[in-house]
Amino acid sequence: MLRKLFMLVTLTIFTAACANDSSQHSMEHQSEAKQPDVLSGKEIHIVAKEAQWQINDNVTVPVYTYNGSVPGAQIRVKQGERVKIIFKNELPEPTAIHWHGYPVPISQDGVPGVTMDAVKPGETFTYEFTATITGTYWYHSHQKSAEQVDKGLYGTFIVEPEDEERIDRDYTLVLDEWISQQQGASTNGHAHHSDTHHGGGAMTHDMSMYDIFTINGKSGQAIEPLKVKKGEKVRLRLINAGYMSHKLHLHGHEFKIVAMDGQPINDPEPVKDKLLNIAPGERYDIEFIANNPGEWLLECHGDTKGIDGMKVKIQYEGQTNNTDKVNATENLPVVDITTYGKYEVGSFTLDQTYDVEYTMDLGTAMGKNGMIFTIDGKTYPDTAPINVKTGDLVKVKIVNNSPMDVHPMHLHGHFFQVLSKNGEPVTGSPLMKDTLNVNPGEEYVVAFKADNPGHWMFHYHELHHASAGMVTELTYKDYKSSYTPDPNDTMNKGE
Repeated sequence: MLRKLFMLVTLTIFTAACANDSSQHSMEHQSEAKQPDVLSGKEIHIVAKEAQWQINDNVTVPVYTYNGSVPGAQIRVKQGERVKIIFKNELPEPTAIHWHGYPVPISQDGVPGVTMDAVKPGETFTYEFTATITGTYWYHSHQKSAEQVDKGLYGTFIVEPEDEERIDRDYTLVLDEWISQQQGASTNGHAHHSDTHHGGGAMTHDMSMYDIFTINGKSGQAIEPLKVKKGEKVRLRLINAGYMSHKLHLHGHEFKIVAMDGQPINDPEPVKDKLLNIAPGERYDIEFIANNPGEWLLECHGDTKGIDGMKVKIQYEGQTNNTDKVNATENLPVVDITTYGKYEVGSFTLDQTYDVEYTMDLGTAMGKNGMIFTIDGKTYPDTAPINVKTGDLVKVKIVNNSPMDVHPMHLHGHFFQVLSKNGEPVTGSPLMKDTLNVNPGEEYVVAFKADNPGHWMFHYHELHHASAGMVTELTYKDYKSSYTPDPNDTMNKGE
């Protein structure tokens, strides 16, 4: 029943983008978007609604927002708190919230048709769970997500430790990409997803159409500088909510990677003039001491169109001299996360006994309607699930046999430990993640404990390509869902 429902969900994920283009709705009812709120407390209210969003001096687009901003409101709570989020949908179409990376109970995972019904326009839904694990996470739509996330429907979710060390400045920076109309023509009033091409459930998606890169919904000079004072400890929480990987360079300072995907790194060493490659869905927390007065940049490296917009100034208060220059094409090494931090034995090892072993062979092929993205040669829902029971130890080999495509793979409801890369054991800190970037030709072995009963998704987090087949399920054989979906409800389109 579940796989039949998933088939319905997958095959009806995408309609032509213009069918739900917010330009069909009266602009009179759209408000101008604003900077994100920071929300905490026993009861948090989130409203999904339309707005107009100005990306830079020349580009204003109609967007979907949480509480009127892109990114949406930041939810910030303490470890151990009971989180209650009352969500209201004021969009013209159904939606839902998925808590990316957070191991919520399955009933709160926010996948329409799988864990809940989509929240219809004008309706509310209450999410409730305990914030057991600290770190940097984000939330986004999992209803027609390639469209709705692309329109700006994402926000950040931070869980602070009960006894956190002092940080003087704590900034959250969300990376994304947008499409200007005709890539150079008049941009006002253009929803940035409308150039997607569809065909019978499969889809080709030209990533080169994304020609504006943003940090916190702004591009270039419109990005608000990060203010610091000499001697302060500064944390940057870097979240990739887009569909492209981005290589970031922090100028003028040593930094430490203190967490990846919200999970702490053991004894991180200082890094200078190396790039952080942040894939879709990934999060990196970095810290540095502001010990080099002036004006510096955190900038994206590469030669992609729009890359010049993804840079933010780091300004020392009281300093007026500009000591930094843009150099986005400088050839710098990329931090290898499998060798970073101090080695110690983690929760899992390569040579221990596992209850379930699974190989995930990632590939691409041409289908009758365009490119398809496969696992073991099959597209979802025909991919083989990972069948487990509660308490099982699970080992998964992930192999990318695609000639060109990078595959960031995201597992709902669990963290996994990365054990090896290309046959070589991880030599750095125990590396716990929920999203893993797998380049062409790479092979990883990861492991986790089946400790969160439910039926979970394991999928490619370039969401257009997930819709073209690269999805499987983590299915607990000893779990029975209390949710009964309506297979005739075409609004339940969980991806």
